[in-house]
Amino acid sequence: MNSIAQLSPSHRTILPANHIPGNWVNPLSDSRWAGFLDQHPDASIFHTPGWLEALQRTYGYLPVVLTTSAPGEQLRNGMVLCRIKSWITGARIVSLPFSDHCQPLVDSSETLKALMSSLNNNFEREDWKYIEVRPLVWPESVSEGQICYTKSEQFYVHRLDLQTDLDMIVRGFHRSCIQRKIQRAKRERLVYEEGRSASILRKFYYLMLRTRRRHQLPPQPITWFQNLISSLGDRLTIRVVSKDEQPIASIVTLAHKSTVVYKYGGSDERFHNQGGMPYLFWRAIEEAKSKGAKSFDFGRSALDNPGLIAFKDNWGATRTKLTYYRYPAETSEPGDHGTATRAAKKVFSFLPDRCLSAAGRLMYRHIG
Repeated sequence: MNSIAQLSPSHRTILPANHIPGNWVNPLSDSRWAGFLDQHPDASIFHTPGWLEALQRTYGYLPVVLTTSAPGEQLRNGMVLCRIKSWITGARIVSLPFSDHCQPLVDSSETLKALMSSLNNNFEREDWKYIEVRPLVWPESVSEGQICYTKSEQFYVHRLDLQTDLDMIVRGFHRSCIQRKIQRAKRERLVYEEGRSASILRKFYYLMLRTRRRHQLPPQPITWFQNLISSLGDRLTIRVVSKDEQPIASIVTLAHKSTVVYKYGGSDERFHNQGGMPYLFWRAIEEAKSKGAKSFDFGRSALDNPGLIAFKDNWGATRTKLTYYRYPAETSEPGDHGTATRAAKKVFSFLPDRCLSAAGRLMYRHIG
């Protein structure tokens, strides 16, 4: 019986006749996928072959697309997923690991229900621990009846509309928390640079290490960012500001069609009062507007991070709830995982840079 596990780099598998129709497509080798993304209004940077290629190269995940379209015909819909195989956390299907959101690209809720039913049928015969999807919009009808997807995690996502006059956009910024911080950065004469070179990546990664240590978490491996640069090219931009040749803040933005997405950031807490991060966001927004972008996506924020949520609110961005869904429903397991997590975080906060980076290399392959 054919299954996702048998999908080779150039192979498409048709599900058995006794299952709801669905075809597996390899988005890295099937040219129809990139063409389909160009036409679909809900396609994002996270759907692109470049993002998927970086996931595969860095973590070994297998990217696939489930569609109702027949082999050889034009794609009418598609749901992109990755198979994660881990001896620590188990095998599972996620749409999409390390991606803030990944909307199923369908034309109706009925099509989405058909795709989810097909995916669930695969779940029954594959050795998957669970299926998780991370849509921006999820019809309630999909969670009814036989589908049984339940809420997993929730976040906020902020988006700033760029389809108005730039002066109007600026007037929407909080006067004290954003506008004055940008002016402070200009008075401090912070040096701004952007690009994708090895040197600018090193500056960003140094700042990311500092930030992740403050949050008591390991960073993603530097190879992840190297692979993103290689796969996405000029759709990825690293922005850094420095004070007296010392990098003090940096962000990574990703561009796809009419949207620019903030994805990663890092800063030196000793210089927070100089406005480096607000200035970087302002430069990214100003540049996105000048290039015709219609939206700036500030990315997801955990519900228990009020400081980050307030920072994004202060840009005049629209806040919406982002919900992930899982099948089958999560079940709690015995054991005090909270104690173990707190102990691990305490260790991460004291690890040297090299050890902290090594922890990220070991962990992230298993937690996508």
